[in-house]
Amino acid sequence: MAALRQYQLISVDEYLAGELTSDVKHEYLGGHVYAMAGARNAHNLIAGNFFLALGVRLRSKPCQPFNSDTKVKIYTPTQTRFYYPDGMVVCSPNPQHDSHQDQPVVVAEVLSKSSRRTDEGEKLDYYRMIPSLRVYLVIEQEEPRVVAHRRVDQGFAREEHLGLDAVIPLPEIAAELPLAELYQRVEFSPEPDDDPR
Repeated sequence: MAALRQYQLISVDEYLAGELTSDVKHEYLGGHVYAMAGARNAHNLIAGNFFLALGVRLRSKPCQPFNSDTKVKIYTPTQTRFYYPDGMVVCSPNPQHDSHQDQPVVVAEVLSKSSRRTDEGEKLDYYRMIPSLRVYLVIEQEEPRVVAHRRVDQGFAREEHLGLDAVIPLPEIAAELPLAELYQRVEFSPEPDDDPR
């Protein structure tokens, strides 16, 4: 009979210290650490457009965007998680010496074939546990379409924004996000099956 391996859980402090020196980004799920895969150019272009479009709109306002190098910390009743969303907007930022944010108001994930199940399932569930979160944006790569999960009195309501003429209203941060800017320079085509993301 083979012996079972015992895995040592990583503490939050160990994880945060390791991420500061690591060449690879990792997500942290209750003591377990998982390396993140790379992304295609279209994915990175959309994420960069998100950061740029909202950065310009929020320049003189209290809220500010962060790119995919900033983690978001999620507290649950049973564990702590850290994800690297593709973008987020924070109105009450953590101190600048931190490497994560606790109170995002808007979180965005760009979908790929390999991340779709996680982004639309697990991450949707956990992001909605963040008390400050008002909008979770799920952004398609193959067509100009964004699904917004917006906090309402009874939980979250799903909205779909379709086409380059669409504009996502974000009154929660006193801004809006035109899909024409979000998808600027993006060439729409089916994502290859060998997507490493």
